[in-house]
Amino acid sequence: MNPLNHVAIIMDGNGRWGLKYKNSRNEGHKAGLNTVEKIIKETIRQKIKYLTLYAFSTENWNRPKNEINFLFDLLENFLSKKIEELNKQNIKLNIVGVKKFSTKLNKLLNHSEKKTSKNTRLQINLALNYGSKFEILDAFKKLSKNGDKINEKNLTRYLQTKNIPDPELLIRTGDKKRLSNFLLWQLAYAEIFFEKKLWPDFDEKDYIKIIKKYKKIKRNFGNI
Repeated sequence: MNPLNHVAIIMDGNGRWGLKYKNSRNEGHKAGLNTVEKIIKETIRQKIKYLTLYAFSTENWNRPKNEINFLFDLLENFLSKKIEELNKQNIKLNIVGVKKFSTKLNKLLNHSEKKTSKNTRLQINLALNYGSKFEILDAFKKLSKNGDKINEKNLTRYLQTKNIPDPELLIRTGDKKRLSNFLLWQLAYAEIFFEKKLWPDFDEKDYIKIIKKYKKIKRNFGNI
């Protein structure tokens, strides 16, 4: 049975779900939050220590402005209402990405990180304004600026995930088979599962099924 310490998820399909069932992409994003809460609870039940959720990529800025505003309003409301609950559950919130948002949202993100910084039950890494190509290039720049020797160990020290173990498992919902500029360095040896269901339709049973399959995989890491 393979140990599982870190799960990363590309939560794809909210907009398509919203258009299909509610005639609104925004309604799909709202419905997706319910799935987030279900998966957090199941991650705790599975005793998994790290959960990284791809919430907003650097490319997502190309979306319509009203959809972007809705997403950030949704995030603000969620954190305002849920951060106390997350803290009581001993859950740590960590932001991965570049915080270039409104003053209000930046303050809320910083407050949420600080408030939960000592929690140990589960660390949720929320990838916001995150792009892996930028992350890797930025790490190389910092490496060069500090005059450090270029090697894998040193580069890893400058990544935004420097204190987080690499994911063993990646799940992408929404029936798309691509990584979308997500954790390209960190996912080098992850087992990848592409799920047909749109994110709001994904549930605990689907999650458990994938975890069980992962645990039975023979992981070679280049060996036979």
